[in-house]
Amino acid sequence: MRVPIRHIAGHLVWSTHGSVWALYRLHPGPDAQGQREDTMQGTYLPAAVRDEQLAKITHLIRSLSGAPRLYGLCAQVDPGEIALRMIEGIEPAEQAPGTGRHPWVENVEAALSLLDDQEMHRRTLWLAVPLQTEGTGLQVSASVGAAWAEIAPMLGIAPVPVARREVNAYREQASRVEAALAGGLAFRPASPAEIVWMIQHALHRGLPEPLLAEAESSDLYGGQIRGGVLRSPSYADLGQVRLQEGGIDPELDDADELKSAGRITRSGRTAWWRLNTGSPLGRRWLQVESDAGVGYQAQLALAECPPAVGQDAADLFAQLELLDFPVDYTVDLTLVPAEKARDQVRRKKNELVDQADQYDARPTGMPASLAEAARDLGELDARLSRTSVEVEVQSVTVLTVWGPTAAVCDARARALAALLGGADYRAVRPAGLQEALFTLGLPGTVRPGVVREFTQHQVSEDWALGGAFTTAEVGDPNGMFLGIDLDSGTTRPVMINVADAPKVDASASMGIVGDLGAGKSVLQKLIAEAVWARGGCAICIDRTPVREWASFARTAARGRAQIIDAARAEVSIDPLRMFDGPEGRHYALSYLTLQLGIGPMSTSGEVLHHAVEQAAAGPAPSMHRVLEVLEEMAANEAGKRQDAATTLAGLVRVVATNSLARMVFDPTLPPVRLDASSASDMIVITTTGLKLPPKAAFDKPEVLHQQPLEALIGRAVLYLIAAIARQTAFEDPERFTAVVADELYWLTSSAEGTALVHEILHDGRKHGAGLLAGSHDAEELGPDRGLMAYRALARTTDRERARRGLEFVGLDPSDAALVRLVTTGLSPVGQRGREGEFLLTCPRQNTGRIKVSIPRIARITTSVTTTPGRRPSAAASAADAGGAVNVESKEHVG
Repeated sequence: MRVPIRHIAGHLVWSTHGSVWALYRLHPGPDAQGQREDTMQGTYLPAAVRDEQLAKITHLIRSLSGAPRLYGLCAQVDPGEIALRMIEGIEPAEQAPGTGRHPWVENVEAALSLLDDQEMHRRTLWLAVPLQTEGTGLQVSASVGAAWAEIAPMLGIAPVPVARREVNAYREQASRVEAALAGGLAFRPASPAEIVWMIQHALHRGLPEPLLAEAESSDLYGGQIRGGVLRSPSYADLGQVRLQEGGIDPELDDADELKSAGRITRSGRTAWWRLNTGSPLGRRWLQVESDAGVGYQAQLALAECPPAVGQDAADLFAQLELLDFPVDYTVDLTLVPAEKARDQVRRKKNELVDQADQYDARPTGMPASLAEAARDLGELDARLSRTSVEVEVQSVTVLTVWGPTAAVCDARARALAALLGGADYRAVRPAGLQEALFTLGLPGTVRPGVVREFTQHQVSEDWALGGAFTTAEVGDPNGMFLGIDLDSGTTRPVMINVADAPKVDASASMGIVGDLGAGKSVLQKLIAEAVWARGGCAICIDRTPVREWASFARTAARGRAQIIDAARAEVSIDPLRMFDGPEGRHYALSYLTLQLGIGPMSTSGEVLHHAVEQAAAGPAPSMHRVLEVLEEMAANEAGKRQDAATTLAGLVRVVATNSLARMVFDPTLPPVRLDASSASDMIVITTTGLKLPPKAAFDKPEVLHQQPLEALIGRAVLYLIAAIARQTAFEDPERFTAVVADELYWLTSSAEGTALVHEILHDGRKHGAGLLAGSHDAEELGPDRGLMAYRALARTTDRERARRGLEFVGLDPSDAALVRLVTTGLSPVGQRGREGEFLLTCPRQNTGRIKVSIPRIARITTSVTTTPGRRPSAAASAADAGGAVNVESKEHVG
């Protein structure tokens, strides 16, 4: 095969056909300087965003001229790429002797095991724009260079070098193209290695192909100006392949018994029906043989489009992502200005009039198709007349599927044709044109004249509705492997990185909404485990009677977990023992005034302040010492201060003797260690046994004071719990901390819990902290839920709650299809293998449907699920060898 490239200078390509092209990467990731990163859209878009996207694509089409070409290529993804993205940004910690491997290594290995042998790809878009020569000198130079490129290989001579003047002239033209493209979609010039990768990808379909990730960071294949001319390396080795249309596949044809198989594959002189093989008309594929092996490709041309289609069903290219195999597409465009297109419409109208006159003379009269054609031409003429910047898009679309065998390739081609047929698009797989259509997908080639018959005519907005310039992606560029994208037919990993959100000036807080048993707590646990395993800290407030978070922390973060049980009082949360200096005195005084219900500016408040200051100044400060100071003041003071001290001592003694307050006043308990970096990475505070006053009582002080002692103690202890969480979360901004609160309504039912949520949502980003909250209703996340950058919506069977959940994740709550998806389409009850499905929105505002995957790590699988009767044992979890998405993701239904 002849490679169509003579020279590459940056993103400029000199082809062997005499043309010069400028190639651009659309929707690029960040470059070497971290710039030009595009905000990737998700599968589900609000109507306003969809309209804005359509306007950008229409603007881009109208900004172009001539015959540009669009390539939508599915780049093969290796599991190693996912592993590299999982460890990106993690500093290797210094492991103490005997501590074993870094905990994140297990997660990376589990992801590699899960994704091994999966067909993974990512959609990449490339735009090739032919540059028009303005002077006759450049035209002659290009023609001579192209002619010499045909002869030079026969003579063993290198291609003609390109003069510096010519390079500068085409660079200037390319800069004009870029100026015209500005304001539309994000783009950047393609690198020489990426241009070469496009050819390598086309030749290695159905085989292991070179990775685009390597080409993105490569400096190879580019030409350099030396001695006033452009000199490029040889690209001849890229063409060391054999193309055979309808090549014989040993699995379909008994090649061993074909005595003349060589003659058949070379010239076809032997009659095929005399041999044990199928008809050449049935072998509508292209066999590509290279050093890597033999691959099979099938090229389908779009032969017919529906005359009218709704906006919701017009996204032809987005539908390709639903197939369980990748599909490449090449769209060769010819953009005709409105005035010229109107002239063509007028000529067609005149032809219809002539045909109508001819049919009038026949007894059968004029067929209905003529009237429909006249109506379509009239509508096209009206739309072209609407604005002078309108263009007619004359497109030739080629869709490519492939497989390791001809049978797989043929089956995929038939499935693609059936999908398009269901949407009233007709795709044909022409025999004899497979190589011509394949050539169209190579950068730098001219369009073969034989494919002109597949040209489709549309105005720019109608063509833009097809979605050829759009891609969909959910999640973050790196971080933890969360699960699989359900909006892609092939395996497409989804990653999120809440810890890095503050580094890109985004909130690290996440809200999860869904019914009981929809998988909220499992998702929270997996994210919390990833936070500490990647070097962060997680503080979990657990209110479940079964203490599920405590059980999870003991197994998932064995040796690095600290459990604070409010009911069992195994450790002390005495503020004077936990906090040093003014912080300890502040939290102690605030706790006591809240617990006793006194004003800080009253006589009792002054006495209490003096007792706290005196206790804190002693050699062993503690809340028990505050009680002793109050008793001493009651014995030694006089007057009102003595009365106040006596009253306060009696009230504090009542609280201190209650078992729920033992963890505050018992000086024999070991204090909680808040230096998480050295003591623990996962702190779980269980609040089982603590009761809170009803929410209505906080608005009426007289009702609040009449609440049972257990409720008043619970409220005050919750204040200390919030203080612990806040102090730990904001202690070290360099180390990310996630505050996890499952069933957030319990925490926000009190003023103290609401204040904690409010403070983390508003100030967490500055301190490297985020809130990970779960709730059954979006309203329970509080009025500040809009500050959560990560949002997840699970199954919600109640339609009103489902609408509020859709509004929370940024989608249209009045969309009946979306409401049906949330109420019945996510994790249907009773369907095994469907657990853990969510609608996920990330800071880049890309919303998609995912399935959460539980890593096959024994320390995680033994305690992450809480469904009664379905908690897997360690042995069963280790032996589980299910599919990539065949994992359980259920939460406790209590």
